[in-house]
Amino acid sequence: MRKRQAKKRPLLPDPRFGDQLVTRFVNMMMWDGKKSVAFKVFYDAIDIVAEKNTDEEKTALELWKDALSNVMPHVEVRSRRVGGATFQIPMQIRPDRKISTAMKWLILYARKRNEKSMAQKLAAEVLAAAKEEGAAVKKRVDTHKMAEANKAFSHFRF
Repeated sequence: MRKRQAKKRPLLPDPRFGDQLVTRFVNMMMWDGKKSVAFKVFYDAIDIVAEKNTDEEKTALELWKDALSNVMPHVEVRSRRVGGATFQIPMQIRPDRKISTAMKWLILYARKRNEKSMAQKLAAEVLAAAKEEGAAVKKRVDTHKMAEANKAFSHFRF
């Protein structure tokens, strides 16, 4: 917007868990406005996670939240031109951007997996991320390594 920042619209909590974070995740996963399909995929994935869960004191939703926090990046690199050269400058990430980046990575790498259905792909990626392994966690580690490697340019921060 030209004049001011857009207002954040309140998200309705999801019907099964009553959690706004789940609704946000489903909204990101949704294709072509098919929210009920996205909810079904997510709930099926959570059921699969509950079946395969070996850790008895954590529920499937808690495992999903753990996976999300394991994928969350804390720093990222941003490009900045200084005198004709482009530098990769490491910067802290805002809390809401951390969450949305983690969700995007979890969905992206779940879609790239080789299981049969999207629910199985998502469940496998969530279980892997909860154990701090899998492609989404590797992406976070690579992002942190990139920021660490470019720490020398942090004085160009804007």
